[in-house]
Amino acid sequence: MAHAKILRRIRDEKTNYNKRKRMLTGHRGFITVQISNENTHVQIHQPELKGDKVISSAHSRFLIQKEWKGSRKSIPASYLTGYLAGKKALGKGFNSAILYSGTRNYSQRMAAALKGVIDAGLEVPASEETFP
Repeated sequence: MAHAKILRRIRDEKTNYNKRKRMLTGHRGFITVQISNENTHVQIHQPELKGDKVISSAHSRFLIQKEWKGSRKSIPASYLTGYLAGKKALGKGFNSAILYSGTRNYSQRMAAALKGVIDAGLEVPASEETFP
């Protein structure tokens, strides 16, 4: 029986190539939200042939500089991180994107970050029912 080779990024559960292919054919930028046990990291990318270009990036550690006293892993902190990333992208002339979750599950913290990006002024197709 022949052994089928599995790509490393699929094996490591980092990339869903079917989702990525559909996303890239849309010719729009995309938002990624990485959630760890303590922080939230929101990036807005523009796909290019040589690789994805990061338009803006925000990390919840930045909230400490703004005298944020709450937890950096909370839903409000995720919202503020998404809002900051959206404002940075608007400042660079970027105005629409889609959410790319990859292999990650859609969670309340991811929804809060997406709501922050939308409230910052970016056009993102999303239903109001999914937000916390």
